[in-house]
Amino acid sequence: MQPCGDASARLARLFIYPVKSCAGVELQEAVLTETGLDLDRAWMVVDAQGVFVTQREQPQLALVRPQFIGGELVLRAPGMLALHVSLNSVEQSATVTVWDDAVPAYDMGPLAAQWFTDFLSLSASGAPVAGAANYRLVRFDPAHKRLSSLKWTGGLEALNQFNDGFPLLVLSEASLLDLNERLVAAGHSPVGIERFRPNIVLSGLQAHDEDRLGLMQIDAGRIQVVLKPVKPCPRCPIPNIDPATAASSPEVGDTLQAYRQDARLNGAVTFGMDVIVMQGVGAVLQLGQTLFADIDFG
Repeated sequence: MQPCGDASARLARLFIYPVKSCAGVELQEAVLTETGLDLDRAWMVVDAQGVFVTQREQPQLALVRPQFIGGELVLRAPGMLALHVSLNSVEQSATVTVWDDAVPAYDMGPLAAQWFTDFLSLSASGAPVAGAANYRLVRFDPAHKRLSSLKWTGGLEALNQFNDGFPLLVLSEASLLDLNERLVAAGHSPVGIERFRPNIVLSGLQAHDEDRLGLMQIDAGRIQVVLKPVKPCPRCPIPNIDPATAASSPEVGDTLQAYRQDARLNGAVTFGMDVIVMQGVGAVLQLGQTLFADIDFG
């Protein structure tokens, strides 16, 4: 069936974030799974108590850059030798906490633990910090079903791995352009879309049209993809962190606060839409594919 709708857009960029809160990997194509794009947020850094760690507590996670090479996840960071993690390695089981969810996971072993402990123990000058905490790298147990909020999905069961709450985040180029025009007008530098950690970036929309889209249909060849926007994405301080330096400054959040308070979330600042997978598991999303959706102009 040919997709149709009031609005159309193109898939302009695709990202996954293999290790939660570390840098993303930009892709030309990505396989759609029940939990979003394949290998997105499959790994996560936890503290000694098994509680998830993000750029909120450790901004330098932004400097950890993943790459997939020959069956391995390779992580690089300033001042560190590369860490190689086999995609097929399974270490001892563990229970970890991400937000309010306790979930089963696999510990990636002592070498990965030491690597993250060493890197996150460095000060801004590169010197070790005395009495720093211990960290570990874990992988999500794919046998576990971690559900998105049924309140927002309307009772539909949508699965996540270590995502904050939903399988996909969709953002438009126009929304970023609008923000950057406001930043520049206030005397600040424009920012890249990487700060907002989207999975799918759309071209061809007006600013924040993604807020008003209904079911999203993508013709991915033999498989029809249907995605459903379910919740505006509330924003924490992470967009204030420069992904190139891990330095934080408040102008992005302050600018959004001036025009992006969302009544649907009791005035929280939102930017982008959280989206669930309705149909199309196994499809290959590719840059340039067309997305169709109805749009609510009310």
